[in-house]
Amino acid sequence: QEQLVESGGGLVLFGGSLRLSCAASRSIFNIYPMGWYRQAPGKQRELVAAITRSGITNYADSVKGRFTISRNNANNTVFLQMNSLKPEDTAVYFCYAESVVLGIKSGYWGQGTQVTVSS
Repeated sequence: QEQLVESGGGLVLFGGSLRLSCAASRSIFNIYPMGWYRQAPGKQRELVAAITRSGITNYADSVKGRFTISRNNANNTVFLQMNSLKPEDTAVYFCYAESVVLGIKSGYWGQGTQVTVSS
């Protein structure tokens, strides 16, 4: 059973927009930070954006001003609005969530969704 389910990837033209969504399973409790990472072919996975439970956000320099992360704590979902997309944004995007139960942290990853930006 997948615990983080992503959707919204696809093929888009340079300058276009996409919105990624990630829903956490109800089996995951006390989720604190959530975020999006990406991995391009031949490169390491990198943080794109993260958001705390209280809404504090953090972005990679390469996406500041173009991407917006948001979340809905009521149903444990996180979103990534991506505007002004560039070919260098092409990657597999992974959702991440961290829960803390009885002082123990657990990290969860989604299966990844492909984003391809064509020039």
